Amino acid sequence: MIYSFNGFIPVVHESAFVHPQATVTGNVIIGRNVYIGPGAAIRGDWGQIIIEDNCNVQENCTVHMFPGTTTRLKEMAHIGHGAIIHGATVGRNVLVGMNAVLMDRVEIGDECIIGALSFIKADEVIPPRSLVVGNPHKIIRQVSDDMLRWKTEGTHVYMQLPADLHATLQPCEPLREVPADRQVQQASYQTWNERKTES
Repeated sequence: MIYSFNGFIPVVHESAFVHPQATVTGNVIIGRNVYIGPGAAIRGDWGQIIIEDNCNVQENCTVHMFPGTTTRLKEMAHIGHGAIIHGATVGRNVLVGMNAVLMDRVEIGDECIIGALSFIKADEVIPPRSLVVGNPHKIIRQVSDDMLRWKTEGTHVYMQLPADLHATLQPCEPLREVPADRQVQQASYQTWNERKTES
């Protein structure tokens, strides 16, 4: 669902994928290969939202702002299920974990990882490459090279998703039984703990 508001029409690059059950309103700019999942609310009614190339905003996220401000997700920002970004700037190649909350005028430096359920209060500045957890948030260490590679690989999986969805997503009726020849999906990515175990 794409809506104009107060004279502003969202701009969505043709390679991006906005799920039909997401809502994009008003002064929003969405770049190349961006994935916007179902239930996401990208609400550019009181200010601007810029989602740069290769970002993903997953299911049930909210992106909004205090009136007259800009919310920006820089290239390859990875916003996990249920997160809220309210008037923050999220740096390049950052991971924001599931159900994390970033408040007004927060600045997240490049290559940070924000843990699931973290809360970052208004006006906080998080230095680049910080690993952040907790409510209230705490910087516990620097993001290692291996952890950053893991994050980047995960974002590359999401960067491919828009093209795959454009090519194959379609409404359908459900099957009533599991077919005997139902194919098995191949794992394309590992959790951080699985990766550490194999290292």
